[in-house]
Amino acid sequence: MRDYYQTLGISRNASPEEIRKAYHKLAHKYHPDKGGDEKKFKELNEAYQVLSNKEKKAQYDQFGRVFEGEAGPGFDFGSAFRKDGGFDFSFGDFGDFGDLGEMVEEMFGYGGLRRKKDLKRGKDIEIDIEIPLEAVLENQEKEIVLYKYITCSRCQGTGAELGTKVKECFSCRGTGQVQEIKRTFFGSFTRVVVCPECGGEGFRAEKPCNVCRGEGRIKDEENIKISIPAGVDTNQVIKISGRGEAGRKKGKAGDLYVRFLVKKHPIFKRKGDDLHLNQSVSFSQAALGDEIEIPTLGESNILLKIPSGTESGKVLRIFGKGVPHFSGYGRGNMYVELTVKTPKKLTKKQKELLEKLKQEGL
Repeated sequence: MRDYYQTLGISRNASPEEIRKAYHKLAHKYHPDKGGDEKKFKELNEAYQVLSNKEKKAQYDQFGRVFEGEAGPGFDFGSAFRKDGGFDFSFGDFGDFGDLGEMVEEMFGYGGLRRKKDLKRGKDIEIDIEIPLEAVLENQEKEIVLYKYITCSRCQGTGAELGTKVKECFSCRGTGQVQEIKRTFFGSFTRVVVCPECGGEGFRAEKPCNVCRGEGRIKDEENIKISIPAGVDTNQVIKISGRGEAGRKKGKAGDLYVRFLVKKHPIFKRKGDDLHLNQSVSFSQAALGDEIEIPTLGESNILLKIPSGTESGKVLRIFGKGVPHFSGYGRGNMYVELTVKTPKKLTKKQKELLEKLKQEGL
């Protein structure tokens, strides 16, 4: 087969202007009225008709031939196969050819079997719930209100008006699928598609419900109780099966996904299941030692012993006063970082005492 680019003497990435100039130059040279070669002139015309047309040029670049009707013997099947052994039917602007890849997969099984979608299943819902740090100390329940699809109370989700029946779809005979014929330049192909009459359900209401209009569900508010597990942390997600949106016509309901956001605490900082607290102590408490009262999360205050000679930045650990482990067994610890305060204002007596301590080497 002749190469149109060679016929016009141009490169494959030539611009439309370069194609036009090359054609006019050669056409003038080989025009029969000027004593030129008639056969060569026809070849030039054929090449220019293809390469000057955007759609035809795209077909020619991809297949080595322009298809204006049925596929001819010159179809380049090699360009339709990928190196990995599969098919590559990317037909650009060929209209319905974009569906050809789907049909090839359905006929020969390339890309695996296509799963039938659950067309009646309700959508999943994702929500965020913000809770205080104290709420993670034990299992709790929180009631929320969601505005979503719920099952229609009039028809109980069937989509049919009271006293009427749900019948088999006449078009698909209850299968939810019908055959569709596609015509391409390869010929006619038959494939199975979702029935447009019943939407793939296989059944239709004799008379649609007056409330939900045959959907089997309506938009309304629903109260839902959310269980908050002890030890839950920020960005942890729990799944509540079947509490998403109701499905169409008694279809399976979606799921509810709850993501927890734990608020920052004014004095405690959480790291995993451990709690961290900054506590100030006086110079005398740090030097001589003392017993001070400190807060705990969600419980009464406790006494903490300060060892003598404590330096600023020392961290003391209190076992089992952190956050409960999400597994349900045990708790984290509480870590208290001590900061020795330096007084900014001193009384006359305090200054005198400090001067004496200074003289003693303190």
